[in-house]
Amino acid sequence: MGLLCSQAIPAVVLLILAIVGILLVVLPAKDMEKPPENMYGIVLDAGSSHTSMYIYKWPADKINGTGIVTQHSECNVQGGGISSYAGKHGGAAKSLGLCMDKAVKDIPKFRHRQTPLYLGATAGMRLLNIVNATESQRVLKEVGNKLRSYPFNFRNATILSGKEEGAYGWVTVNYLLENFAKSGFVCRWLNPGKAAIGALDLGGASTQITFETSETIESKENMMELILYGQKYKLYTHSFLCYGQDQFLRKLLAHLIKTQGVKAQINHPCYPRGFNTSIKLGEDVFDSPCTKDYRPAQFNPQMSVSVVGTGDYLNCLNTVKNMFSLRNCSYSKCSFDGVFQPNVTGSFMAFSAFFFTHSYITHLTNITITTPSRMKEAIRLVCNMTISEMTQRTKQSEKYMKNVCAASNFVQVLLTERYGFNERLFPSISFQKKAGGASVGWALGYMLSLTSMLPAEGSGWVKALVVGPWASILVLFILVLCIALGYLVMTYRNMTTKEDMV
Repeated sequence: MGLLCSQAIPAVVLLILAIVGILLVVLPAKDMEKPPENMYGIVLDAGSSHTSMYIYKWPADKINGTGIVTQHSECNVQGGGISSYAGKHGGAAKSLGLCMDKAVKDIPKFRHRQTPLYLGATAGMRLLNIVNATESQRVLKEVGNKLRSYPFNFRNATILSGKEEGAYGWVTVNYLLENFAKSGFVCRWLNPGKAAIGALDLGGASTQITFETSETIESKENMMELILYGQKYKLYTHSFLCYGQDQFLRKLLAHLIKTQGVKAQINHPCYPRGFNTSIKLGEDVFDSPCTKDYRPAQFNPQMSVSVVGTGDYLNCLNTVKNMFSLRNCSYSKCSFDGVFQPNVTGSFMAFSAFFFTHSYITHLTNITITTPSRMKEAIRLVCNMTISEMTQRTKQSEKYMKNVCAASNFVQVLLTERYGFNERLFPSISFQKKAGGASVGWALGYMLSLTSMLPAEGSGWVKALVVGPWASILVLFILVLCIALGYLVMTYRNMTTKEDMV
């Protein structure tokens, strides 16, 4: 008996091996691309009023030379923009500390050294560079040294041109709307064949308009070409320095002081009726290069002036209109300040302060803004409200509500009368803060463009058998299985015969 069992053991082993082999071979097998690890990138958006940090990630193999980028996380730096630390040594660098510490935790440690880190400063630093180029370079050097102390691949801290800021904002908008590439089957990215849309950005110190056009761009400085996902795009773009919301409100104050004279009290047609606030002529009005054309020959920067609101919609609207110069156009057509602009066409996304102003108007009036006439109707209601009505309805402080009437008229005049969004074209504007789970601004577009210059990382592959060898091995395992079964049957019969003889 023991001898017979020992004879059956090899057959059992062969049987088990054959069964395992067949299972391994018949399971679905094909060449499969192993998803690459994510790469990461950090962009610090150093705006005029604040700095935001964005961490992006993308598959390391990229597509047509450009990474498919998604927002991983973000962090808002406490305090003002880095330009506000002019003359305050160490302040700009220190302000970035908490957000950079967050980046160290958010990005996998093994990717730290490969993660590019960029800081892009916009209109606030462009203005500081005009006033004091030495101080602007000192601030950039200070934040650069701070960023180098972190375990990332620091590339640069630079001041973006207005042209770059506008173009990268356009890239962000169209990427988030999947106008360049979209997710398809089997984790592939497809060209959706959709038309690109225009971008309208309103910051604190500048505003940008960017869109594709079939018209001849008469001013070559307003043309920019980009290559993304294997496609070439020709854009019209312009950035109006000093026409950001904060700087325009300063210019409006300066204009009112110039027309009414330097005195202890001035009337403000755009402030809510009865609202009163105190300002200093220097730090609140004339210290900015944007107000130099309104600056009195003689004035005391420390002088306090009381600004009293009159809540006069028509006076406010007409005053805002007069802030745009329509003279000195040397092209076939201009938007304002002698700047060429082709006719706007297609759809647009308006973001940043455009979104917040639009949101305040609709929240305060419950009017859906679909046309310029509806916008004017809503703004008229806003300008007739008291400051207490506005703060109660929005739960926002007087600091923000006092400027809603002025900002609303500014946005209305800029979009409808200067850019040319008339009753027919205005509905093509979508006011948004986020799209696709990411903040809308220039930073994502900047990161997308920069990934085209970063090396791709090869994909891993899982090896599999082709059909011929696969079939041969399967037949071999089946043959082994048959031999093993035959041997077991013969062993069993021999065992049974010997037991009968006994």
